[in-house]
Parts: sequence; structure tokens; C-alpha cells
Amino acid sequence: MKIGIFDSGLGGLVILRELKKKPPQYDYIYLGDTKNLPYGNKSQMKIYGLAVRAVEYLFQQDCELIIMACNTVSSQALCKLQQEYLPKSKYKHRRILGVIRPTAETVIRSRITVGLIGTNRTVDSSAYSRELENVNPKIKLVAQATPRLVPMIEARKLDKVVLKSYLTQFKNINTLILGCTHYGLIKHEIQKLLPNTKIIAQEDLLPSKLRSYLRRHKVLERKLSKHGKIELQVTKINPVYKKLAKDWFGRINLNITRY
Repeated sequence: MKIGIFDSGLGGLVILRELKKKPPQYDYIYLGDTKNLPYGNKSQMKIYGLAVRAVEYLFQQDCELIIMACNTVSSQALCKLQQEYLPKSKYKHRRILGVIRPTAETVIRSRITVGLIGTNRTVDSSAYSRELENVNPKIKLVAQATPRLVPMIEARKLDKVVLKSYLTQFKNINTLILGCTHYGLIKHEIQKLLPNTKIIAQEDLLPSKLRSYLRRHKVLERKLSKHGKIELQVTKINPVYKKLAKDWFGRINLNITRY
């Protein structure tokens, strides 16, 4: 049984690259719904429908555990997937995890103001506000929707003027959450603009969170196959994906799937 990684685009590849380094023994399958990105401007109903299709496909591919690397899906559809979809499905004993709760858990200091950038849907959902309040009610969140970033990152054409305008209000904030896995690809540019700010990028924290989760769920962990294999699948291919797949994962093929 494999670990599935789902995202709307490049962000999931960033997460997979880091997971493969730190718990390298497991078999992973990555699914990027590149045909339908970006997710951040879609309705909640549309996002949920796309998410159901993706998890069903990954379960059919023998995934025991699926990580929703997409913050938009985590904020808009994860609870419904866990509480309504899974219990009624034939996969009810498998697991779907998101990225918002483990990210919030890394912000534990009291009396601090935390910044957040993310898609429109992620910011509007207040999912981070709720999770941070559970971690520490004293934390104040300042959130900024940054809808232009994902298309620019996908095209590998970052407009630094746009990025700077998004980050202006965070100059005096000591911690900034990158609330989209795509943003890990530009975290160094963000750090240059906010040199005194701690940047929380999900690819840096998820490997340890996954290891911790699997230690706590030994029955699930024993079901996972451990051959160190990776499968990469997208719903639409482009030259950027081909290049990153080759640079990061060597000779592994990037396959088009229509599920």
C-alpha cells in the first residue's frame, strides 16, 4: 500500500521531494490536477467534487494514506472528506490528512502575531484562524490573499513587484506562514523581502509530521509498502513539470492520467 500526495499543481512535487528524502523507504504516488488549476478561485462545491475524484482514484491505486498537499482543498473539503465521504465509502478504514493543522502546530509561542498568505479560498475559509486558536488562543493572525502567485509560480515567471506588494504589511511581523505548497518554490525570494521574519514553509515541516503520525499509527504504518518507489501523475503535462520531474526525481516518468 502506498502514500498518496495530491495537489492542484507544482506544490505537491515540492512536498514529495522532501518526503522522499526523510522517510525514503515508503512507496509514493503523486497526483497533480494540473488540468483544473488554480483551485483558489473555484467554489467550495467544485473543489469538493474535484477532491472526491482525486481521492477515489488514489485509493484505487492502492493508497492507504492520502496527504492533501493543497491548502485550498484542506480548507474547503478536508472535513467533509473525513467526516462524510470516508465513513460511507468502501475505503472507510483508510486515511486522508491535510496540511493546515500540522502547519498551525508549529506556531506555539504565546502573544505573537502571525502572518499568512494563501489563495482566496484558503484565506476566506478561516481554517488557519481556527487551527491557530486551538494551538494558542493568544495568537493574532493577519492574513492576505495572494491569488496572482500560483499562476506565476506555475509559469515560473515571478513578478517581484507583485510579490513585494503582497508582503508589505508583514514587515513588522515575526512569523509568516506560506499557506500554499506552491509558495515553497519562492520562499527564498520571500525571505529576501522579509529578512527578519521566520518563514514557515510546509515542505520543511511535513516530513517530521508524517514520521510522527506513522509512529503513532503503527497498524497503518505496517500496511505501507517499503520499496522506495515513486509514481508521478498529472492530468495535464507541461514543460515545467517535465523539467522539475527530471531534476528532482531522475528517470521517473511523468505520466498523464485521466481519472
